[in-house]
Amino acid sequence: MRLKNCYKTEDFRQLARRRLPSPIFHYIDGGADDEITLRRNSAAFDDCDLVPNVLAGHDAVDTSVEVLGQRLSFPLFMSPTAMQRLFHHEGELALANAADKLGTMFGVSTIGTRSIEELGACTNAAKFFQIYVHHDAAMTVDLIDRCKQAKFDALALTVDAIVAGNRERDYMTGMTTPPKLTARSLLSFAVHWNWTFNYLLRDRFELPNIEKYLKEGSAAHSSVLQYLDTHLKRSIDWDDAAQIIEEWGGPFAIKGVMSVDDARRSVEIGATAIMISNHGGRQLDGSRSPFDQLDAIVDAVGGQIEIILDGGVRRGTHVLKALAKGATACSGGRLYLYALAAGGSAGVERALSLLKAEIERDMILMGCRSLSELKPSMLTSR
Repeated sequence: MRLKNCYKTEDFRQLARRRLPSPIFHYIDGGADDEITLRRNSAAFDDCDLVPNVLAGHDAVDTSVEVLGQRLSFPLFMSPTAMQRLFHHEGELALANAADKLGTMFGVSTIGTRSIEELGACTNAAKFFQIYVHHDAAMTVDLIDRCKQAKFDALALTVDAIVAGNRERDYMTGMTTPPKLTARSLLSFAVHWNWTFNYLLRDRFELPNIEKYLKEGSAAHSSVLQYLDTHLKRSIDWDDAAQIIEEWGGPFAIKGVMSVDDARRSVEIGATAIMISNHGGRQLDGSRSPFDQLDAIVDAVGGQIEIILDGGVRRGTHVLKALAKGATACSGGRLYLYALAAGGSAGVERALSLLKAEIERDMILMGCRSLSELKPSMLTSR
């Protein structure tokens, strides 16, 4: 399979599987425990059918949307994900290029592999930074200040990763960051020699947003799971979130909201948006999918705060279903991570271009001229 033969997320996934050593691929692909929530995140869309209107009298659509203070050309953007240069040497630069060309937005993780400063200087694409609350409050404040200096457009506080999920695939493959050769993984790294040479001969793998604070940010053989368990504040509360909103002073999302009560509290403390998310099924297995929970949250806070459905999106129709239920926009990680691993910038741009084209085509087929015309009446549950 070649990049030009990829037409859907599963195609990019299969190509990524061929190109990545097994521990690296399964780090992207896996979830927590029995991966029930991981599977449900996408399967939930299959329980809901679109009901189109015909004879609408138009052949062009407006798919633009405003979210987190940015006007996007279509209602899908890239969630922040960690360690992207493990999957392709371009890392976050590939996302920046695709976002700039296609008029969408990308997120940058605290545990990213390109620095806040580098990304701020190299692209005018809409971008936001994903932050955690650390035990060292000065570190959190410093990260916010660096984002301000680099002119990031928004901030997102991740609230569902105060401890690492039980990601058993990583235990079985011996996944560490940076990768550590073991008897179990050596053969896979040797077979995927192109990836191995890129990793060894290009710039040293780093986590530049945290390396000046933490040993784990540089060359230590420590997993991201250990970083999450050791350095993030577990006892974060709504006062912490409100303090970061005040410190940032700009568009702000709370990522990891799943309950109606938490959605209401997000409105009360002045968040711009909530990202309905279960961390891609990588944290609490058995938890509800974002799409399944969307109705209840829209009923409670729709119109009071931007609602972003994060996770499980694999098709343009998934985006339309979420927006018909009342979401402002959608976001996702694996939908571009597989493509990044498959082909770097070209892969990410192709994956997003295909999804953008699907959204436009499906809007015409739904008889909708603009996103605001998508309504709950256009959906039927099985």
